[in-house]
Amino acid sequence: MNICIHSTYTCTFDDFMAQVEKTRPQWPAFVDKHHIAKVDDHSSIMIMKVNDFEAMGAIMSSDEMKAWDTKMVV
Repeated sequence: MNICIHSTYTCTFDDFMAQVEKTRPQWPAFVDKHHIAKVDDHSSIMIMKVNDFEAMGAIMSSDEMKAWDTKMVV
């Protein structure tokens, strides 16, 4: 299923992309394809073809991701 995620954050787009790159090796478990577009310095839009929402949820709800969300996400 294709999904669209609009992310807003207090960090820069480059900081956001660094976090994406850090987690990207885990994505093959749940994503077939994705695209990311910068909206401005503090937001982006990601389109993903998700094939396993449970696996995605497990990664997105990890302690590391929760900590990052608390620190950087608006």
